[in-house]
Order: sequence, then C-alpha cells, then structure tokens
Amino acid sequence: MLEDTSLTAQEVADILKITKNTVYELIKRGDLNGYKVGKKIRIDVKDVEDYKNKTKNRRGTKTDVQEKNISTATNSYAFSINDTKVYSSSEFVICGQDVLLDILSRYLELNSQGIHVLRSYAGSFNALLGLYHGKVQIATSHLWDGDSNEYNIPYVRRMLPGIPSLIIHLACRTQGFYVQKGNPKGIKGWEDLKRPDINIVNREKGSGSRVLLDEHLRLIGVPGYTIKGYHRECVSHLAVASTVARGEADIGLGNEKSSQQVQGVDFIPLQKERYELVMKKEDMHKKPFKAIIDIIRSEEFKMELSGIGGYDLTETGKLIAEL
Repeated sequence: MLEDTSLTAQEVADILKITKNTVYELIKRGDLNGYKVGKKIRIDVKDVEDYKNKTKNRRGTKTDVQEKNISTATNSYAFSINDTKVYSSSEFVICGQDVLLDILSRYLELNSQGIHVLRSYAGSFNALLGLYHGKVQIATSHLWDGDSNEYNIPYVRRMLPGIPSLIIHLACRTQGFYVQKGNPKGIKGWEDLKRPDINIVNREKGSGSRVLLDEHLRLIGVPGYTIKGYHRECVSHLAVASTVARGEADIGLGNEKSSQQVQGVDFIPLQKERYELVMKKEDMHKKPFKAIIDIIRSEEFKMELSGIGGYDLTETGKLIAEL
C-alpha cells in the first residue's frame, strides 16, 4: 500500500524535528526526494532514511543546524498567491528557483543597507502571477512559447496586462532529457515521448520545464495523460535526475547543470533556454531595483556565476524588452 511506504510533509517534519516549510525547502533543493499525489507532497520512507544517513555522514552536520542554515542563508518564503501577509518596505521578495538568485540575494543584502531579501521558490508561471498580484517584487521566468519560439515575452504580455514591465536577461541554460546511464532505451528527442515503452517523471505545474514539455507535446500531437508517469511530479531538477538515476523513470526533463550533480544519469541536450528577470517599470528607479540591475551587470557577479559553470553569460544584464 502507498500509505505504508510514503509520508506527508508534516510526518517527515515530525520525524526530523523540523518545520514543514523546511521539508518543502529540502525537496526544492534536491536534498530530499519528494513527489506529488494529486495536490499533496509525499515522501517515501526509504528517502527519509537515506537523507538521515546522508546528513549523519556529513561532519558536524545535524538536521536542526541545516534547518537554521536554510532559513537564515536563503530567507526562504513559501509563496502562495492567496497569502495575505503584508511585507514592510524593507522586505524584498525575489521569486524563482535557480541558485543564481540565492547569489543575487546575498549581493543585494550586502550592497543595500536595510533591505531584507526574502526568497520564494515558486516556478516561473506562479512567479509572474505573484508579480501581477503584488506578492513579489522580482519574478524570474524561463517560459517558452511554442508558436512564436520566444521565451518569456509572450507570457509577460499576457500575465501582466496593463502593467508596463521590463525583462532583463540573466543567463542561458541548456534544457534536455535525463536518461539512465548509457541510455539503454536509445532516447534521442521529443518524438520518443510517443513510444509506449517510455516512463517519465515530470516537473510541477507552473515550472518552466513543465511548460516546455507541455508545449512540445502539443506541437507533436501527444496528450500528456497518455504518457506513463506524466502525472508524477518532482519539484526540482535534482529530484527529477535522481528519480531517473534510481531507475524509477526512463526520462526526466531538466537543465544540464543538475545532471552533472547526479551519478547514474546521462544528459541529452534539446534546447537552449533564456532565464530572465521581470520587474515592473515603475520600480526601475527605486534603490533596491537599481542595485539589482547594477549587481547583474557587475563583473564580480558574472565571475562568480562563471566559476559555478552551466551558464551562458553572453547577454547577462541586457535589457531584453520594455512591455
């Protein structure tokens, strides 16, 4: 029975003696494997045990210390468009999932006195929705439109109606398939999703990777529900790659950088994507927003990203569109 082997986020929180939000954060970071059943997050018992053993083996690392580090180092904010919390003028929410935003947040706090940066790890679609509703100050997006072959601009136009906006380029990343080591099923590209012997693991609704998959499925005429594993969701690239590495799926979609962090997977490059920052034009002359633009365009910031690897920084800091 599923109930005998899987746990809710609250049950995991009780076992590890941490908060439920920290459980979600661990899943988003790929430290703890999780998946969705309907609208609920579930975690397998064996994955909790693996996580506990992994942290025990880290010298000087304990779960309660890790919880403290997550909450203070990233200032994580669990985003919801239904959230009624009112943030003070000194609290600044940056929405998106890439690690480069954690680096950007650190630079902003160091360079802007009095600004307390909060991080939301919502996907691209919900990030733009949060910007529209005034729940976040900065959104990031890597949403591909299959009809125009454009990134982000078509979505910003539709999702921020009547709101003059700026799109500033952060980086390009390579999206592709994670497959098991050696690619035993000979997977080459999108057309392989038509095969009846293929089992996939998906990203959550609203993420840029999920939109990319759904757009390509639409273009090749394959309804998602016909693909085995389509409704199984993970909330990070690392969790998707790990699922494939364990042999629980044949294909997962994600960026190249995450494939390099997981043993047991190969990466099939499919598409170069544009990862970009979106802000309201009315904010561009305000202190924290000007600071963000200056940071993104600085050589120091670009050098740090270059050292991490996995990013094409050719256009970093370029104003892509005023809408």
